[in-house]
Amino acid sequence: MDKATVGGLVLAVGLLSLAVLLAPGGSFLAFWDAASAAVVVGGAIAATCIAFPFGALFLIPGVVKKVMSPKMQDLRPVIRQLVEFSEIARRDGILALEGKTEEISDPFILLGIQMAVDGTDAELMEAVLRTEMEAVASRHKTGKSLMETMGRYAPAFGMIGTLMGLIIMLGNMDDPAAIGPGMAVALITTLYGAMVSNIVCLPFADKLGYYSKRELEIREVIVRGILSIQEGDNPRVLEQKLNTFLPVNQRKSDEEEAA
Repeated sequence: MDKATVGGLVLAVGLLSLAVLLAPGGSFLAFWDAASAAVVVGGAIAATCIAFPFGALFLIPGVVKKVMSPKMQDLRPVIRQLVEFSEIARRDGILALEGKTEEISDPFILLGIQMAVDGTDAELMEAVLRTEMEAVASRHKTGKSLMETMGRYAPAFGMIGTLMGLIIMLGNMDDPAAIGPGMAVALITTLYGAMVSNIVCLPFADKLGYYSKRELEIREVIVRGILSIQEGDNPRVLEQKLNTFLPVNQRKSDEEEAA
C-alpha cells in the first residue's frame, strides 16, 4: 500500500470533514445527495465511455490498484545485479550468464540477458528493448489518460447537475421556504464534481505519470547496463556509469557499503 497516496486521501477527506464540523450548524447530512453523486460519478464514467474504446474501461480497476499498491523496483539492487552479471561475463565469458537466467525475476532484464547470450547484434538488441519500453509507456499513457479524462468531465457534470437543480428550483418558486434548501442541493453537485476531480482523478493521473517516469528510468538503466555487458565493459566503469542515475546521497551509501 502506497503510504503517500493513502495519507493524502485521508488528509484531504479529514480536512474537509473538519471544515464541516467546525462550521456553525455543520452536518454531514447537509452535504449528501444521492442524485448529485449519481450525476457526477455516472456522468463522468459515461463521458469516459464515449471518449475511449469500451475495452479501455476495464483498465480502470488495474489503474486504481497500481496507484494504491505500486510495485516499484529499487534502482540500487538493479545496478548491483547488472554489475554482478558484468563481472561474470568479464571473468567467464558472456555465455556463463546463461546459468543465471533462472535467478532473474525481472522479465525485462531476462529478455536482454537472453539476447546477449544468444549473440544478438547490439543495434538489434537495443531496438527490441526500446520497443518494449515504448509499449510499456503506451500502456501507462492510456491509464493516465483515463484518469485525466474523468478528472476533466467530473466538474463539467457537477455544473450540469447544478444547472438542472437551479432549473427545478426556479420552476417551484411558489414555495419561498424551499428556495434555500433547493439552492444548497443544486450547489452540492458542483462540490462533488470538484472533489472527484481534485481529490481522486487528477492526483491519481499525476501519480501514474510519476510511476511511469520512474519505471522507464529503471528500464533505461537496464538497457545501458546490458549493452555495456555485451560490449565487455569493465564492471567498475559500468557501475560508475549506472550510478549517475542515482541521487548523490545514495551513491555515497553504496560506496560505503562496498568499502
